[in-house]
Amino acid sequence: MGRGISQVGELVAETEIKSLNNRFLDLSFRLPREVSINEFELRNEIKKYIKRGKLSVTIKVQIPQSEKFKTIIDNDGLNNALELLKTLQKAANIKDELSIDTLLSLQQFYLTDKEIDSDESIEAIKFSLIEALNELKKMRLQEGAELEKDLDERISNIEINTIKIEGISKKSVEEYYNKFIDRANQLAKDYVNDDDRFRTELALLIEKYDTTEEIVRLKSHIKLFRDTIADDSEAGRKLNFIVQEMNREANTINSKSVSTEILHTGILIKEELEKIREQIQNIE
Repeated sequence: MGRGISQVGELVAETEIKSLNNRFLDLSFRLPREVSINEFELRNEIKKYIKRGKLSVTIKVQIPQSEKFKTIIDNDGLNNALELLKTLQKAANIKDELSIDTLLSLQQFYLTDKEIDSDESIEAIKFSLIEALNELKKMRLQEGAELEKDLDERISNIEINTIKIEGISKKSVEEYYNKFIDRANQLAKDYVNDDDRFRTELALLIEKYDTTEEIVRLKSHIKLFRDTIADDSEAGRKLNFIVQEMNREANTINSKSVSTEILHTGILIKEELEKIREQIQNIE
């Protein structure tokens, strides 16, 4: 959250910004009527500071109690309202005297508020908006330090589990060696007169259970994730893409697995990836 207060002349503007995680920049405004036409200008100002997130921006302009802003009585309008009431009273044959409450029910005809200077308003609002944005960015930097620590811990867990899967995979292939041999022997019988087809089918059989390429790519993505986090440039979208690729590799490893232990470890990786995906939605 960010909050800013600014005064220009006799006007005091207050801006409050609430922020939630979002892949894109999504802005919603609550503005005073007199500056609603400046919403586009305010949006552009925010885009200079914030790139991602769902922001709810509430802006208020406080009107001081001075002669400049007091309600104005339109005497012609007041006389017209009185004449109207008297005419209605006579037509309806109402004997009661006119009350102040009855007169106030027609106040729109004779009471007006002097309009606030829109130039002063937008100037005060801009100053308060910039102050709120700076406070929001400061809070995001503080949260970012904690977020980086959390992401580093989660990506380390993924790395540990990836290495674990790599070790299990080698043992799993050995454990299922006889199954491979049986299937290979069956292929040899099926394609005894077609050596090329036999070799193709055997290669497909080996590839079906081999997760070496997926593990290598997953390790590469882990390194790229860390490098991206360490980079000060806009990392949000890139991290989101990397997590998608890591999730794809984890799914492939699970689909190829011949080990229950690999499946369980793969699920742990996917759980960490899902938490990371949620966390990075507000990284710019």
